[in-house]
Amino acid sequence: MVTLTKTFDIRHLVRISKKKNLKLNMLMCYCIGQAASAIREFYLLPQKDKMLQYDTLAVNVIVPNRQGGINSCDIHVTEDLQQFNHDYLELTKSVAENCESSFREDDMVIGTSTMPATELDCIVNQYTELFSNPMVMWGKYRKHLWKTEVPVSFQFHHVQMDGMDAARFLEKLQETIRTISV
Repeated sequence: MVTLTKTFDIRHLVRISKKKNLKLNMLMCYCIGQAASAIREFYLLPQKDKMLQYDTLAVNVIVPNRQGGINSCDIHVTEDLQQFNHDYLELTKSVAENCESSFREDDMVIGTSTMPATELDCIVNQYTELFSNPMVMWGKYRKHLWKTEVPVSFQFHHVQMDGMDAARFLEKLQETIRTISV
């Protein structure tokens, strides 16, 4: 596993979140899905001695449930922001209420994890053979006079992609964050 970290300017996303009353986490997940969908390596998943190829992507979010625990929820990646937002809200609500994870078996899943209550400089996740999906993680954003930033950690399996592909994803993610329109 390889981890790259980059500080992102998310000022545009924060503005959209407040102006349009959209969840910032949903917007980040949408941007991750859009950036990943443009890079073919994201459709590949190393599994033991095989490389699986998928036709579609999903973004996984961790959802606090009503019993105080957490569950996983996979949101299918679509270009339509309104549809993605609808799916995000409906699925995360259902998972939170039912305390049952929701998985999409036919999609290649990109993991995400956010800790919005804590300012973090870096997050490194420890992988096992059970999970070899790429993972994007971030903490609380930081407001400065002229920008709003958040450090993001991106962990990926080196068999799935090279560092150049991972760096290209991070650049594409920043571009998507800067140019998203609602």
